[in-house]
Amino acid sequence: MHKNIFVHCFPASTPADRNAPTHQAHGTVEPIATLELRGSLPHTPVPPFPLAARASTLHNRSAMPAYILSRAVSLCLSLVAASLVVFVLLEIVPGDPAALMLGLNATPEAAGALRELLGLNGPVHERYLNWVFGMLRGDFGISYAYKVPVSELFADRIWVSIPLAIYALTLSTLIAFPVGIIAASRRNSATDVAIMGTTQLGVAVPNFWFAMLLVLLFAVTLRWFSAGGFPGWDQGLFVGMKALTLPAIALALPQASILARVMRSALLDTLDEDYIRSARAKGLTRRQALWRHALRNALIPVLTIIGLQFSFLLAGAIIIENVFFLPGLGNLIFKAIAARDLIVVKSGVMILVVAVILVTFLVDVAYAIVDPRLRTSTR
Repeated sequence: MHKNIFVHCFPASTPADRNAPTHQAHGTVEPIATLELRGSLPHTPVPPFPLAARASTLHNRSAMPAYILSRAVSLCLSLVAASLVVFVLLEIVPGDPAALMLGLNATPEAAGALRELLGLNGPVHERYLNWVFGMLRGDFGISYAYKVPVSELFADRIWVSIPLAIYALTLSTLIAFPVGIIAASRRNSATDVAIMGTTQLGVAVPNFWFAMLLVLLFAVTLRWFSAGGFPGWDQGLFVGMKALTLPAIALALPQASILARVMRSALLDTLDEDYIRSARAKGLTRRQALWRHALRNALIPVLTIIGLQFSFLLAGAIIIENVFFLPGLGNLIFKAIAARDLIVVKSGVMILVVAVILVTFLVDVAYAIVDPRLRTSTR
């Protein structure tokens, strides 16, 4: 056995310190720069500290695929659970979907014929698997009300809903970020009070009422925009974006108000941290500490709100789509509910659920990029 193994890990600043003898006397240890082993073990130099930093970086990078894989597994499990809930609520709980779709005056013969047409006479598990694998192939069935494939209805309308949600979220983010940063950098000033009062008003105003005000001002009075409708993307990108501008502004105002308040609160909490005080003590101004250190660390709650807002804008824009007569996905589901077209409702709700869960997955990945500590939390 090797005895008398002493490890000293204090860096030396000069060559003289490196050659100095190492001993412990009167409770003190003299600094040295090497790993000294007394015995038969060979002399081994201490690895420099930058090597440890590089090893930590490599560990964080290697943890990223494992983190993404764990999030992907969670995404798949969430999709399976959501599909079961949607299927049970729309096919099992109502009792006879065919009778529900035909109404109270339906004859038993008509209900039986519709059940046969929709494949509702088979076992429950077989109907569920046929529905799920059909969606994976892009086959959502035939709409009872429109008499066309449901996939065609979705294809026509999803390219209105997704650009509208992205447009509104972009406007919301472009407004909220600078407003929240300005409010946080001028805490308790007149500017901060004015911004907080304005955002409180933006949160309180219903978006459909604000949409009608936009129509009265910009469509009826000024005639800068059309009051509603969508000409289609084949008319050109500018024409399509112009038709979506007023709806996007109506959707973006409340979301920008919420996001600005969250940004301000997150920045103020971060600016009170000890490492920000240390940065200020080293000579950084408050604005420099905010931009260099506080902003990135305040992004995690902001990313959470952005992910939730995109899900809301995609799935919850039904009222705005009806105000502006937009042929979006929410408008389609609303009309399908009114027409008791459960085929469209079931598949439409599932598409929105997939979009929400996918956005949540992307937000989780963004978390790991912003905060590397989350990558190693699953290991």
